[in-house]
Amino acid sequence: MKAIIPVAGAGTKLRPHTYTQPKALIPLAGKTILSIIVDQLHEAGINDFIFIIGYLGEKIQDYVRMHYPNLNCHFIQQNERQGTGHAISLTKDIVGDEALFIVLGDTIAEYDVQEMIALPNSALGVKRVDDPRNFGVAEIDEDGFISRLVEKPAIPKSNMALVGLYKIQETAALFACIEKIMASNIKTRDEFNLTDALECMIQGGARMQSFKIQSWFDCGRKETLLESNATLLKKFGGHAAEEAKYENTIIVQPVDIAEGCDIRNCVIGPFVSIGEHTTIHHGIIKNSIIGSYSKLVDIVLKDSLVGSDAEVKGVSRNLNIGDNTAIDLGGR
Repeated sequence: MKAIIPVAGAGTKLRPHTYTQPKALIPLAGKTILSIIVDQLHEAGINDFIFIIGYLGEKIQDYVRMHYPNLNCHFIQQNERQGTGHAISLTKDIVGDEALFIVLGDTIAEYDVQEMIALPNSALGVKRVDDPRNFGVAEIDEDGFISRLVEKPAIPKSNMALVGLYKIQETAALFACIEKIMASNIKTRDEFNLTDALECMIQGGARMQSFKIQSWFDCGRKETLLESNATLLKKFGGHAAEEAKYENTIIVQPVDIAEGCDIRNCVIGPFVSIGEHTTIHHGIIKNSIIGSYSKLVDIVLKDSLVGSDAEVKGVSRNLNIGDNTAIDLGGR
């Protein structure tokens, strides 16, 4: 089975960070969004991956080749962002008629990958949500099969949202339906959506099971990214690299501190992730994500997201600072 991971989006809701870093490579609980997805699939026995890249795609390629040299990986460029349906259509020649597992590049969920793969029919990951209007929505019959799919309905008839996990058995039917909606110019919010192609399959007789996932972590905005970071740290525990220097510092677990950091006269945690080779002197940091190779001095941060290669001095704030930034708020 091949896995397709579309990671071509610009991640506009996470700017300024996504001006210089793909959303899939944003750090989260000591990993990246992409590495969490790939590790889940690889541990379930999937070794063939297709990454659909676009904006800052070379960073995705470099990351995958460095961290997953033993996987069989293909990279396909989506030059025009025309939606998830269009993105999947670009993989047709590589996929052939093999079964597929599709995971959207910002989908982190807790579920049994092997159980979902083993289902005899196609299956879509679903989760009950309070407001399903911004998601693909599944209407499910009493036997657990999906009777209808609607992308971002104004008046939802179900509160079961598609979470971005798709196991497809009828690969030929999927590509035929994508071609059909593109030829007919069937769009939702000006994009060719995978949901519309899947609905075409259902109308054509394909059987799709609903697969309820346990937890679903939203990584689309700063606030929800920090919530997901805290939840994952709480669930899996943190790690403080032995190579880092800790002088006169209190660590309040759970935190994740990468190797090569220099942390002095600080209180770090809880729910803090710090990238490699970052320096923090005289600081108090809670519920925040700090990128790699950054320098923070005389600082109090809470609920903050600081990119890589950033420098911040003298501040007590709630910050959202992108990569390669220098800020001095120490006053005169």
